[in-house]
Amino acid sequence: MAEDRGAPSRSELRVTVVVVSWEGAHLLPACLDSLQAQTLPHRVVVVDNASTDGTAELLSRRPEVQVVRTARNEGFAGGVQRGIDVVETEFVALLNNDAVAAPDWLAELVRAADAHPGAAAITSMMLLADSAPPRVNNAGVVLLDNWYGADRGLGESPAGLTQATEVFGFSGGAALLRTTAVRQVGGFATEFFLYYEDTELSWRLRDAGWTIRVQPTAVVVHEHSATVYQRSRSFAYHNERNRLWMLLLRASPRTAVSAVLRFLLTTVSLAVRPAPPVGGEVPWNLRVPLRLAVLRDVVRYTPTAFRERARASRETGSGQGPAAT
Repeated sequence: MAEDRGAPSRSELRVTVVVVSWEGAHLLPACLDSLQAQTLPHRVVVVDNASTDGTAELLSRRPEVQVVRTARNEGFAGGVQRGIDVVETEFVALLNNDAVAAPDWLAELVRAADAHPGAAAITSMMLLADSAPPRVNNAGVVLLDNWYGADRGLGESPAGLTQATEVFGFSGGAALLRTTAVRQVGGFATEFFLYYEDTELSWRLRDAGWTIRVQPTAVVVHEHSATVYQRSRSFAYHNERNRLWMLLLRASPRTAVSAVLRFLLTTVSLAVRPAPPVGGEVPWNLRVPLRLAVLRDVVRYTPTAFRERARASRETGSGQGPAAT
């Protein structure tokens, strides 16, 4: 937010909003305009993930925005961590480039964070764009019985989700994070690239003693899948791989091994009896070559996961969590 006369100085601002964008020049104006309209003063950092679509020129005309440019596309996980690395404020808010925030979005998030000092993250009420009547895109992240992450309230009326409450995880699409808490637990797992990086970080924050909450009055409207098509190979690959990576890192050994074995057995079954087409094509997550690529990367990642688990075990009780702030 531009510092007009009488506005808080940079040292007095409590929030920095980080927006990660890749080839999103067509999306950024509405997103950034909604941030300019916020009732709470803040800074804005846009991480341009090596876009080639005129994003740099667009941002050069937005003097209120600090720009961080990467040499290559580092995905959402890498991009958001780049943004967090330059944050100097108490809170860092995340907003997707394909989302538009209500004017009191930031104010409502900060109000909730102040009321709950043990919360490391406050996630928003994300509504689906072009939905009449309004329908929920995400009101927090839940873990299903099969250990897949899911959007809480997806497709439901927001009228049924008006209670501010604790949830398992925040959505990286629209949330407020306590900067010290995120840094204490090591930040985002940048190797995830995109998908499940927010759920994995939520799990890590919870293990460190923090809570995650949803604030339904902090509203954004989201163009779901405007950046990555959810029927694409990229979505299926990162979604399946990162879920297993997350379980290797955070779940009990029994749960992690069980999930990997289940994925392997399903892959063998699909090799013997291929899945039928849906709408003229086989879904990517049911194609054997993609699943073999996922299994290959899970095997390669396992030593890293073991080292991380050992490190986390050594640091248990080291003062991380709300009491350390």
